Amino acid sequence: MSFNLRFLNLDTPDRLRVEMEKIGAHPGGIKIMVPKGLFYAVKLEGVKFAAANIIKQEMLSQGGEAVLAGDIYFGERQTSDVLLLGTQRHYEGLIKKLRGQPLKSLVAVAAELQQGLAHYLGERSPLTIGDTTFHWEKRTYIMGILNLTSDSFSGDGLLGDVDKAVARAREFVSQGADVIDVGGESTRPGSEPLPADEEMRRVLPTLERLVGEIDVPISIDTYKAEVAEEALSAGASMVNDVWGLRMDPGMAALVAKWQVPVIIMHNRSRPKDAIQTERLGGRYLGVEYRDLMADIIRELRESIRLALEAGVDRDQIIVDPGIGFGKTVEQNLELLSNLAELKVLGHPILVGPSRKSFIGYTLDLPPEERFEGTAVGVALAIAGGADVVRVHDVKEMARVARMTDAVVRREGASKA
Repeated sequence: MSFNLRFLNLDTPDRLRVEMEKIGAHPGGIKIMVPKGLFYAVKLEGVKFAAANIIKQEMLSQGGEAVLAGDIYFGERQTSDVLLLGTQRHYEGLIKKLRGQPLKSLVAVAAELQQGLAHYLGERSPLTIGDTTFHWEKRTYIMGILNLTSDSFSGDGLLGDVDKAVARAREFVSQGADVIDVGGESTRPGSEPLPADEEMRRVLPTLERLVGEIDVPISIDTYKAEVAEEALSAGASMVNDVWGLRMDPGMAALVAKWQVPVIIMHNRSRPKDAIQTERLGGRYLGVEYRDLMADIIRELRESIRLALEAGVDRDQIIVDPGIGFGKTVEQNLELLSNLAELKVLGHPILVGPSRKSFIGYTLDLPPEERFEGTAVGVALAIAGGADVVRVHDVKEMARVARMTDAVVRREGASKA
């Protein structure tokens, strides 16, 4: 006799809830059981011995598990990272216990755990960009790249040809672009910084035309506050800062002043190193990371802090992990594989894998032949939680996004 045993892929509360409903479970029971049915691994860094030991004991008392460094018990170190293993119900019990502890650090851990769970499991608020409202849970949005440069790594620069740039943007919109990202300075490895007045000379004529000719929001791709202000004055609706508000100290205040959304990207680029490596015919060696995803999330948190302290609304922040910016081929692949970790930040996620060098090195292909690699990158990014994908090939990647959404977001789509 066979009972048709299966191992189910129940990795979201919605999927678990649906499976319980199929069985015919009572609604009240479903509400109680869902938090018990999903397992989460949570890591805390640099916890002092006394606090780490209490966290472990309290987690064990809830039925979960906690992993500490083995030598911390022998006095060989004062702090340890802590790996917590448990269900949502275990974490809820742990948070309640830690709140009652006399150590302030444990109360802080409880607050961070509660916020992290809410961000990771919760839905993000809709965001209005220009005249368009973006509902993050419903579908993936497409950002079309409009490079007004002569030295774009992808070979699609349109420097000095306003008519052609406007035509391309209009074509992007007809093909499914939800946002057009206009940039005048190349950010490829080894590119030279551009004076603000030259960057404005490149982008403003096209941007001014676009405002009257397309009906989707326009983003200005710049890290200079002076350029961003002129672009916003001309009609741009969003700022895309590849340096995460760290390059120009006036950028965060400018975004707050204009009350527009901002894309904050992680970036550890070292252009001179990169271009020298390129000249030698080798891979960019990147910079040293202690722990790739931990470092990216920590540094994005710092950029978010800069934004919030300047007065930027939390709901107007989008994060970008910065594929290709200060990361090796292997690190970019690891980032794409672990993208879901960024959900803990509680912000919409933008990913830009389009035609990037990690695809070229993996497949041994030049930028113009990285179409299939880009399609895989887009699909994996969406599966990992991306809300926006920034691409050169709008028509084709919009189709990839729709197909991926049909698989990944089918629960949300069925409710819409």
